[in-house]
Amino acid sequence: MTEVYRLAEPGDSAELLALILGAYQTIRDLNIAFTAAQADLDLVRSNIVNHSCYVLELDGEIAATISLKSLEEVTPHPFLYWFAVDPKHKGRGVGSRLLDHVEDAVVRQGLQASAVTLATSRKHPWLLPMYERRGYRPFYERDLGTDDKLVFMSKELPGKMEQADDEAAAALLQEGRTA
Repeated sequence: MTEVYRLAEPGDSAELLALILGAYQTIRDLNIAFTAAQADLDLVRSNIVNHSCYVLELDGEIAATISLKSLEEVTPHPFLYWFAVDPKHKGRGVGSRLLDHVEDAVVRQGLQASAVTLATSRKHPWLLPMYERRGYRPFYERDLGTDDKLVFMSKELPGKMEQADDEAAAALLQEGRTA
């Protein structure tokens, strides 16, 4: 099986939309107010063009995706979002491999950031514990709809970086897409 990690391109929009909507079915079923759960083609295309949207292809088919941007109002560290695995690839470690790749190759080595952040729903039954097992720790919460909290989590990455490196990484994210 051939694995390819790459940035998504606008031509991937329809395939990514189908993957995201399939992966986020549980989010819709739980009535969690995540933008990705209600995404349309224009929103997916805009995300690809304006942020860093990574994909993992298996034998030429997109199996997982995750996006990266700056979220300065919450954290100086790179922010991961719209993490989704095609339901037909669930339970095979595909999402873990993509997350490992982005944490290490993109955030730690490429951006030289000392930590990475993400957010998930407090009421989702397995996402918070899954991220905690991966080394993420909650540091901030804010309301997400009427009966839920958005839990922001951070993970220190191996190989300590100086704060100046984190500031440089934040500046790169502000400029747009990262390699």
